[in-house]
Amino acid sequence: MPKRALISVSNKENIEEFAKGLSELDVEIISTGGTLKAIKAAGIPATAIDDVTGFPEIMDGRVKTLHPKVHGGLLGKRSNESHMAQMEENGISPIDIVVVNLYPFKQTLEKEGVSEEDIIENIDIGGPSMLRSAAKNFEDVAVVVDPADYAEVLTGLKEDSLDAQKRKSLAAKVFRHTANYDAMIANYFSAQTEEEFPENYTITYEKVQTLRYGENPHQAAAFYKNPLSKGMSLADADQLHGKELSYNNIQDANAALEILSEYKQPSAVAVKHMNPCGIGVGENLFDAFGKAYDSDPISIFGGIVAVNREIEADTAEKLSEIFLEIVIAPSFTDEAMEILTRKKNIRLLKLNSKEDEEAYHQLTTVKGGVLIQHNDAGEVTEDELKVATQRNPNEKELADLLFAWKAVKHVKSNAIVLGKDNQTIGVGAGQMNRIGSANIAIEQAGDKAKGAVLASDAFFPMPDTVQAAAEAGITAIIQPGGSKRDQDSIDVCNEHGIAMVYTGMRHFKH
Repeated sequence: MPKRALISVSNKENIEEFAKGLSELDVEIISTGGTLKAIKAAGIPATAIDDVTGFPEIMDGRVKTLHPKVHGGLLGKRSNESHMAQMEENGISPIDIVVVNLYPFKQTLEKEGVSEEDIIENIDIGGPSMLRSAAKNFEDVAVVVDPADYAEVLTGLKEDSLDAQKRKSLAAKVFRHTANYDAMIANYFSAQTEEEFPENYTITYEKVQTLRYGENPHQAAAFYKNPLSKGMSLADADQLHGKELSYNNIQDANAALEILSEYKQPSAVAVKHMNPCGIGVGENLFDAFGKAYDSDPISIFGGIVAVNREIEADTAEKLSEIFLEIVIAPSFTDEAMEILTRKKNIRLLKLNSKEDEEAYHQLTTVKGGVLIQHNDAGEVTEDELKVATQRNPNEKELADLLFAWKAVKHVKSNAIVLGKDNQTIGVGAGQMNRIGSANIAIEQAGDKAKGAVLASDAFFPMPDTVQAAAEAGITAIIQPGGSKRDQDSIDVCNEHGIAMVYTGMRHFKH
């Protein structure tokens, strides 16, 4: 049975109950600062750390546990005669249990108007040192960093079942915890010193849920979140109704949010397999969703819809007429909830932020490594467009071109989007050649292609896409430009009176 425990916690959840359980097992408790006060206030006997070390807490508590009588008691191997002899020679008693959690660095960073001084003072030094010492010596020391483990540890002590394997499991949690903590600190300092891609790129994520399976039923999966992420995020959304999200649900829903962040007016986005099947912008949300639905009423079936305005009863009725996996919105009226929850399995997600982050890093794993890049936050304004043809786009065409350009960046390459009146009317995605994507989009649009605009995520290597657009009645095109054969496409546009503008920016999405 352990004889001594050291307790020093920032998160004091259930600590009195745990300390009481240890005391009832005749475990001597050593403690520090506020933890000591809380334990004593609960009527539980405890010894101050400075009575053990013979050295006072100094420098506003910065130095209190960094002492040989603490770390010697944690690191001394009980099976090593030399270690035990040195402990006895130096008056060091073993510490058998360590219960520590760390200064609230993350919570401090999240405070409004927090000063750098406060942030720095919430970098824990003694806590991680004790945790690492105890975890390194897990064969002799039980180390607890998570209040959720208190009950199991007490039971193990009472039943003498806290074996080496369980202590190793507790140690593993400690090293994950300190790695997470250090990663947040490293990322804070890297941001402060503007080291965007440092020599070591340290990331940390916190588990949201274990998923039923991954992309396919034979693949295991889990969902993690960036602990300091801001902006629109599924990880911080509230699920108001429906069954648990799946791996593919999360992928598609995130794609919908990425697209939605492009538009500020009342907007609705419908997504299937991470590609938009319909985007609509309107005077109000009902109008916007109507446009998104009419973009492709076949593909939207079983899809995901995200909107950027509160869902009210009329829009809810329209949504409820079709089978949808997920509906995402900043809020729902009571009437809308009553209508939508009539469907048992539809997932309703409420966003906790209406604004998206300006930029973040995207990570893609490859065998043996990872690729890191900025997200594609590139935007083009009207003033930055370069007219390449004899005819300039008119005011309506220009608005449709900018609408379609925002959409095409979120479509898998090769990508073609047709747009008209703030609505996608044809989407061609992921083909091995550009004309293939164009033909799909034009076929989907049908007669609506007449008078529409076309957006291409990359330049035209040959004029066949422009020729197909002309035959379909498309009147304006937006594309990056930059092909050696740009003039061939310009000539076809001029021949058919099509206005074409260059953005100077491509939007490959692999």
